[in-house]
Amino acid sequence: MRESLLTTKFLLFVFAFFFSIDAEAQVVVDVSKITCDQFATYKIENPEYIAIWLSGYYHGTSGDMKVDIQTLSADAKKVESYCLSKPDVPLVQAVKTVLGISVGP
Repeated sequence: MRESLLTTKFLLFVFAFFFSIDAEAQVVVDVSKITCDQFATYKIENPEYIAIWLSGYYHGTSGDMKVDIQTLSADAKKVESYCLSKPDVPLVQAVKTVLGISVGP
């Protein structure tokens, strides 16, 4: 009986684990709808991922395929600081304003 209970608990754990992985894998974020508040106050999944994606997007639109990690980090901090003072601004607009980008959405 005890062995059966342990097996059931183990199977429930495995079942829950696989469903939690599946749920995470299906998260889709529309970057154009993220506000400064969501970015600067960590209300989205991981703002660092969003900053990396935006950097890649804007560099890609200009044909620049290089990533400067130090610049990326510094730029993300600049955008975060701007966003804390203007929480209602869309993140994409904040990035364009702070970094002087004139391409993209």
